[in-house]
Amino acid sequence: MDIAFEEARAAEARGEVPVGAVVVSPSGEVVGRGGNRTRADRDPTAHAEIVALRAACAALGRDRLPGYDLYVTLEPCAMCAAAIANARIARLYYGAEDPKSGGVAHGARVFSHPQCHHVPEVYGGIGAREAEGLLRAFFAAKR
Repeated sequence: MDIAFEEARAAEARGEVPVGAVVVSPSGEVVGRGGNRTRADRDPTAHAEIVALRAACAALGRDRLPGYDLYVTLEPCAMCAAAIANARIARLYYGAEDPKSGGVAHGARVFSHPQCHHVPEVYGGIGAREAEGLLRAFFAAKR
C-alpha cells in the first residue's frame, strides 16, 4: 500500500485527484503501478486502477491477471470494479471508502451483481486514515 500512496502523491503533484494503485504478483513483485491521469492524459478512464492494470498487462503480455493483487488508496468506482473483475484480480485491498462514487461497498456494488463473472476477495480500510487525509487536503485546497 505504501507504493500506492507514492502514486497518489505523484498524481496530486500533477494536479490530479490523489489516488494511487499497484498490482502485485503472487510472489510479491510489483508488476504495475499508477496514479490518476485523467487530466494529464485527457482520458476519463485513466483512473489509478486502470492505469495500474494496463501497466501490469503490458509488462506481462497478457490480458488477465489471475492470482494477482491490487492495492488502491480509494474504493474503486463502478468502472474500475468492472475492470478489476474482467482482469480476474484475486484480491482487492483499498484504503478510504467512497460513499459518493464507490462501486464496491457503495453505489453499484459491482461484485454483487449476477452479471459479474469474477469476484475478488475484498479488504477495505487498509491505510484509510492516510488516504482520507490526502483526499481531504486536496479538495480543501481546491475550495
